[in-house]
Amino acid sequence: MKKLAATTLTILALPAIAEEAVITGTIESKCVINIDVNGVYGNPVAGTLSTAPSDGGVLPIIRYDIALGDAYTARITAPSSFSTAPSLSDVVDWSADVEVNEVSDTAMSDYETSKVEYDYTTEFDMHTAGTTWFKVTSKAEYGYGKPYPAGTYRAIVMAECIAN
Repeated sequence: MKKLAATTLTILALPAIAEEAVITGTIESKCVINIDVNGVYGNPVAGTLSTAPSDGGVLPIIRYDIALGDAYTARITAPSSFSTAPSLSDVVDWSADVEVNEVSDTAMSDYETSKVEYDYTTEFDMHTAGTTWFKVTSKAEYGYGKPYPAGTYRAIVMAECIAN
């Protein structure tokens, strides 16, 4: 009996041996965002800054290259404030519009009519693989008939690719 108890105790005292097999993976996005054209504000009247070409501005153009349809939502947020500007003593009234400018596939023809807009953000269901170019119109009107002070004004368009 003593031998059996000693053998059992010896077996229980031995450490268990274990190894871990590591599995890793790298995923590259199937959605790439490129800024094809940076926007420029025109100053058609003293209290207005606008990216509209008719106001002397340049529309920012954002390109989405999608390698896998039905996997991503394009989310583009137009500016609602300046990231850099001289000190302003009055309010700025912002307006914006994000539109499809061009598509690489006719299956994307419903992107513009199916977009979802809220606040300054516009979302597009990128259901088809290919390339889509978006244009952003941004307009900032200062006070009520007040001229903007001299200086550099900068605003940012945020372009995101959200995995569905």
